[in-house]
Amino acid sequence: MIILTTLNSRYTHSSIGLRYLYANLKELQTDSKIIEFSINDAIQTVAEKLLIHSPEIIGIGVYIWNAKEVSELLHIIKKISPKTKVILGGPEVTHEPFRVNFDEADFIIQGEGDIAFYELCRDIVSNTPVQNRIIKMSLPSLKNIALPYEYYTDDDIQNRYLYVEVSRGCPFECEFCLSSMDEKVRAFDLDAVLAEFEKLWQRGARNFKFVDRTFNLNMLTANKILDFFLAKDPPYFAHFEVIPDHFPASIKEKIKQFPHGALQLEIGIQTLNTQIANNISRQLKLDKIKENIRFLENETEAHIHLDLIVGLPGESIQSFGANLDELVGLSSCEIQIGILKKLSGTFINRHDIEHGMIYSDVPPYDILKNNQLSFNDIQIMKRFARFWDLTYNSGNFKKSAPLLWQESTEVFKSFYDFSAWIYKQTDSTWKISLQRLGELLFSYLKDVKRITPELIASMMLEDMMKLKGRAVPNYLKPYSKNFQTDAKIGTAGFNKRQN
Repeated sequence: MIILTTLNSRYTHSSIGLRYLYANLKELQTDSKIIEFSINDAIQTVAEKLLIHSPEIIGIGVYIWNAKEVSELLHIIKKISPKTKVILGGPEVTHEPFRVNFDEADFIIQGEGDIAFYELCRDIVSNTPVQNRIIKMSLPSLKNIALPYEYYTDDDIQNRYLYVEVSRGCPFECEFCLSSMDEKVRAFDLDAVLAEFEKLWQRGARNFKFVDRTFNLNMLTANKILDFFLAKDPPYFAHFEVIPDHFPASIKEKIKQFPHGALQLEIGIQTLNTQIANNISRQLKLDKIKENIRFLENETEAHIHLDLIVGLPGESIQSFGANLDELVGLSSCEIQIGILKKLSGTFINRHDIEHGMIYSDVPPYDILKNNQLSFNDIQIMKRFARFWDLTYNSGNFKKSAPLLWQESTEVFKSFYDFSAWIYKQTDSTWKISLQRLGELLFSYLKDVKRITPELIASMMLEDMMKLKGRAVPNYLKPYSKNFQTDAKIGTAGFNKRQN
């Protein structure tokens, strides 16, 4: 028995990697099985559910979010069943140095293991000696790889996001990103992939998350994929990672046709400071980027997700703040604030001495300090990012959160002050209920920003009463008597009093 497993970051996620391995096991497939878990599962229970099958081989996918858990799982497996061969693969073991202990693994496959895993399992099953514990793979031809999509189960289709791809690789060289290690972009046979998507659709699949690093790089491919979804009746959800400076007319026209909630575009901005971008070998065409963000904001129903990174070499708090101010001025979309990580194999380490870059050696290997940001600065920005997620990105305070920077372009400074205040009140960034968060926001806007409570309440009630049946929070009840919800048209607001 061969078991393919991993610990996904959430239950709603599925592993496309395991399904590629399973699809390419050839004659070994009949005695193989995929069993997935999440990082919230107890590791000893995971080991129990794997070993109950008495497997000869266990293949485990290792990622930044599960590296510590996999190390513990590996230890337990080898203690209980030392004869079971454990093979590790995935991004976290593809590049050295390993910063988590994987010494007990029998074999490690570095690189794309679609075919290598089969060859290694074949040798183990046939008792053919394997020369090397660590197997370094060259890039396989995508023409020789069997597609994985038929191995998504009906349960996956009903309850999880389905990860799909039409290409691998990235042409860009951003130094913080593992994709920069593979500069060659290779494409699958598009007609074959679309045929598999159609089969998934007929089985009821409606959630597609594309893992291609640059979906809109090839216009012919991008147009065909968009046409596939535009020919379908909503509701459905398609997620793409796109480059922000490449939206020709044909793509724009198609994006404009997607209904609300059907299309999500993730755009890695990271920084708008051209000097910092040059530091990390990132291309910035600022005029095009701004033009395209405005287009997406004003002319489409697409949900936009922009990324910014804290801690890039040479970037100060002031520069990061200017980035955030500008993005909020361009769009009301979600802005994900991430903390720089130093992944093994990336070239970001070339800045360590010049910029004093100090990172944690424990996953997720995030920056601890540098010449521009102290450890305390980084900690503050981690809290800033968390509260930004809860307050701004969540969409729960769409109308009321912007009151924090009312009549000001200093978004960063305004939210920085609010973040410091709310942390002082809670001494936590977790387990803050929506009710408590709303009450804190109301208090801050009223007592610190000195905004009239009636105006705050009007915005917060409009935010909070979007969901039918939600009770008015106690702190807003004194202001709610003139507030009505028009369920028929789905809007909310205050009645105008007759004089």
